Amino acid sequence: MKGIVSVCCFVSLLVLAAAEEEEEVLTSILRDRSHIEETLRLDSEEPAGDYAAALQRLRKIYHSSIKPMEQAYKYNELRQHEISAYPGRTLGASATDGEITSKPMVLFLGPWSVGKSSMINYLLGLQDTPYQLYTGAEPTTSEFTVIMHGEKVRSIEGIVMAADSSRSFSPLEKFGQNFLEKLVGIEMPHKLLERVTFVDTPGIIENRKQQERGYPFNDVCQWFIDRADLIFVVFDPTKLDVGLELEMLFRQLKGRESQIRIILNKADNLATQDLMRVYGALFWSLAPLINVTEPPRVYVSSFWPYEYAPDTSRDLFKREEISLLEDLNQVIENRLENKIAFIRQHGIRVRIHGLLVDRYVQTFKDKMSFFSDPELVFKEIVDDPDKFYIFKSILAKTNVSKFDLPNRDAYRDFFGINPVSGFKQLSAQCSYMGGCLLDKIEKAITHELPTLLSSISSGKNPTLSSCEATGCGEKPKNRYRRH
Repeated sequence: MKGIVSVCCFVSLLVLAAAEEEEEVLTSILRDRSHIEETLRLDSEEPAGDYAAALQRLRKIYHSSIKPMEQAYKYNELRQHEISAYPGRTLGASATDGEITSKPMVLFLGPWSVGKSSMINYLLGLQDTPYQLYTGAEPTTSEFTVIMHGEKVRSIEGIVMAADSSRSFSPLEKFGQNFLEKLVGIEMPHKLLERVTFVDTPGIIENRKQQERGYPFNDVCQWFIDRADLIFVVFDPTKLDVGLELEMLFRQLKGRESQIRIILNKADNLATQDLMRVYGALFWSLAPLINVTEPPRVYVSSFWPYEYAPDTSRDLFKREEISLLEDLNQVIENRLENKIAFIRQHGIRVRIHGLLVDRYVQTFKDKMSFFSDPELVFKEIVDDPDKFYIFKSILAKTNVSKFDLPNRDAYRDFFGINPVSGFKQLSAQCSYMGGCLLDKIEKAITHELPTLLSSISSGKNPTLSSCEATGCGEKPKNRYRRH
């Protein structure tokens, strides 16, 4: 019996020694992550008070000066895909507090098993922890996974995320319950997630039809693309072919070139000469899809926690990785300025929409007579707005850029569900206490938001001005009232 016990103890010691040796080997092959924290400045404290004050000021400007015109002229019912303003944002619907206060979003797209989830694990230091995203050589990510900051580690179902109005994901309900079952949120306490939100997406599989996913995959991708501040499109040396689904994805990325970063991952799997050939093959495949003068930045490295393979371009890969981290840090540093620019561009679009609706209403009233048929009169106007100088008059009188004007067909659809008789002219949208809608939104666009932006750039505290705090007792003027 003593011999059996001795053998068991000896075996246990061997297993323990093997485990310790394996842990030491694993630790020795893990890559140093200190440059990540240094480049992203994760140890630096942010001026939280100034940031919160600026967000509060931005919310006040939006709710008091822009949202009233949105609601009065039903801007959120204008066909969304006809409108594009601030790159990376679709502004066909009202902005929400969730969008104003949300952190910058970094979106990961690309074929299956190219290392998207591994890259997120590496950036957050999640490898070999219970919280790491599952990775593998086969297609592993079938959900849209949103990784965000929280006080404790927990998983949130898609239906809960969509029902929470304090978040910016409630519009995702329109894609149906099948999609919400494929939406997962993960909260965890992490310095980087205090400043940015990551979105991992299902890998593109070219031999699978979109309808087999059970939800409109391309439409969901478009929603995230429109809200992303930075888009990483990831490839690896074995997946450079461009099929129908990837081609559709790059069509959806049109106009977002400044936000796209292409990543050639797993580069240390190749010798230098082979890597050069693969790099050229990647550009050859993507050239027909990226029709811009200056192509997006391409980062060549291996984004995972383990050391680079021996006899590869380690210094080059390290420099590429640091360049990508600097790109990410730039988005984080400029997040407040980008939000202000987003709201200002949104306000410009809302103002143009209000001016156009006002012009439609005025033209309709001018054309109506006692014997006219209202439906026929307005049908003539909405079918051929150029005949009545609807859009040209806006350009002539308000100094609006023609490149900011929505598509004319969008207003045929808009008035198809919103009768013109349900709108007042801008001259009637004034009150003694609240002022005029147009005056307020123009003041926000030309003065309040630029002033807030300059105060952020100069480091001043963006507090309310004395007139904004007290009202100054000035009687609002109605410049549209006929005297």
